[in-house]
Amino acid sequence: MSIVLLPVLFSCQSNEKTKAIDLNNLDTSVSPAHDFDQYANGGWKVNNPMPDDKSRFGTFDKLRDEAEKQLQTLFDEVTSEEHEPGSVGQKIADFYNTGMDTAKIEAQGAEPLLPYLREIEALGSVEELQRLVAKYHKEGNGVLFSYFGSADKQNSDWVISQLYQGGLGMSDRDYYLQTDNRTIEIRNEYVQHMSKMFTIAGVDKDLARQKAESVMAIETRLAKASLSRLERRDPHRTYNKMNLASLVELSPDFAWENFFAQMDFPNEDEINVGMPDFFTEVSKMMSDVSLDDWKAYLSWNMINRSASYLSSDFVEQDFYFYGKVMKGQEEKRERWKRVQGTTSSVLSEAIGQLYVAKYFPPEAKQRMIDLVESLRVSLGQRIDNLEWMSDETKEKAHEKLATINVKIGYPDKWRDYSSLEVEADTYLANVMRSRVFNAEYRRNKINKPVDKAEWYMPPQMVNAYYSPSMNEIAFPAAILQPPFFYLNADDAVNYGAIGVVIGHEITHGFDDQGRKYDKEGNLNEWWTENDASRFDERAQELVKQYDEFLVLDTLRADGELTLGENIADLGGLNISYQAFKKAGNETEPIDGFTPDQRFFLAYAHLWANNVRDKEIVRLTKEDVHSLGCYRVLGPLRNMPEFYAAFGVEEGDEMYLPAEERAKIW
Repeated sequence: MSIVLLPVLFSCQSNEKTKAIDLNNLDTSVSPAHDFDQYANGGWKVNNPMPDDKSRFGTFDKLRDEAEKQLQTLFDEVTSEEHEPGSVGQKIADFYNTGMDTAKIEAQGAEPLLPYLREIEALGSVEELQRLVAKYHKEGNGVLFSYFGSADKQNSDWVISQLYQGGLGMSDRDYYLQTDNRTIEIRNEYVQHMSKMFTIAGVDKDLARQKAESVMAIETRLAKASLSRLERRDPHRTYNKMNLASLVELSPDFAWENFFAQMDFPNEDEINVGMPDFFTEVSKMMSDVSLDDWKAYLSWNMINRSASYLSSDFVEQDFYFYGKVMKGQEEKRERWKRVQGTTSSVLSEAIGQLYVAKYFPPEAKQRMIDLVESLRVSLGQRIDNLEWMSDETKEKAHEKLATINVKIGYPDKWRDYSSLEVEADTYLANVMRSRVFNAEYRRNKINKPVDKAEWYMPPQMVNAYYSPSMNEIAFPAAILQPPFFYLNADDAVNYGAIGVVIGHEITHGFDDQGRKYDKEGNLNEWWTENDASRFDERAQELVKQYDEFLVLDTLRADGELTLGENIADLGGLNISYQAFKKAGNETEPIDGFTPDQRFFLAYAHLWANNVRDKEIVRLTKEDVHSLGCYRVLGPLRNMPEFYAAFGVEEGDEMYLPAEERAKIW
């Protein structure tokens, strides 16, 4: 174990540069060379215990809570004012107020749901069933499979129809297939949950159990025909473009001609069928599964999709399974938070416009633009210095890097909500009308040019993204706040925090998936064969490293599933660190920490979190991101600059031999 001089934990400075690294977040009883996550975040974990209504609580979640409180101020203003009928203010207020009118919701019970259930029970044939499935998709209540429009992977300027696997009530196919004790427990709980929900909806107890078993059988069959999350990470495997005639040949017993006619595309000739085997199985199930079982399946889907907007008996049972059983949450979130979140999702950009006006300073946008460009230059320099990449591939990598579009803060053009109908009748009715509105909005993009100005996250969302088909990165306004972004902090902190986030998103354009898309956003092998092989060899070093992390009991991390995010974490760190050093604005030590140390502390703090055991298991199965502690430990062990900053030496837990370190971007 190496000896590291720890910083003196006091200071008489009082400027923002001192506050950017909160010394109370540290656990200096642990050596940074032993466990840097605990060293950097141990104090934060103690000072920020898990709220009962969460299964994970980290810096992202804490900032989301703060953004939620900011929105609450806006909602208080909007809902307390009079508005013109049809105005955005009226729609926000009525949507929120119907969700908060618990007396009315309790009095109604299952009543708002019953017309949908009666419509299902009235079905007299499989042909009528299929027409109802199409109707539900058109109304935004997609069932059995997923249907949507997005860019053609090999013609990124054009939106086409996309058919993907779906139809499951649990969040991953493996919950239906794996045989470990935890998964078996979840399956049993799921059947009981469905049975109880059917009962709450008015079905006799014995019949409810029978319906639940029927639904489970259908969903299990769909799960067996589904690709795994890992298989879906291969963009070539999920690209199978065909015309309507070919789809009918692939899946003859489902009435696709009628489906697309109901979608207003009667002669559809460009459809990407993400998982052909899945739709062949759907076709077979049309004759194999009884009409009564299909009715149970459709009824369950409607109950499940409506439960959050109905009376408390539905809400409590819904939370029991999806919150307690699946995630380990002890309490559900307060009602105002849930209703506000739903309203913010439905009227996302209308509320985002209010949010930006109140909380996003214009100077933050320019500071971000400067940071992005410095990181673009940094990655370009790193590409030049890659010894494993040929000049031919480097030239194309530079072209892709130069054409990455950047979106910061908020859209240049806000979405129009004038055709969204919101009334003061019932919460569920407003939700259903919003689904129709959004489904029509998305459907109207199909067979048209891609709208390059569109954002895929609203300004009030604490997140960021890279889109491979758009070749763009976007940073909504809400993430541009401490501890991710400081207007006046020292460069070490901003490059270590938001700089790495920027670098992370840029690197996604060059991770194991993103690298397969060219500068135009088309799925295209632009690498030489040898360069692609060398990249894959280096990426496998990360797979092996993360596979060794023991996350809970005998459960290990999944290095293959999380590979893209792990590449982006390491790339973001390398790119941002180099940009930080090149900026040349380093300060003297603050609170005893050198600029390099502050860079790595700021990075580690992004991933401070507490997480429940059930959520650890769920995230390891489902999430393409590594757990927070491994987003600290994993990439830093590959950076010699981190070793130098904290005196990491051979024999330390944070040490990896040079030949085992991953060197990609």
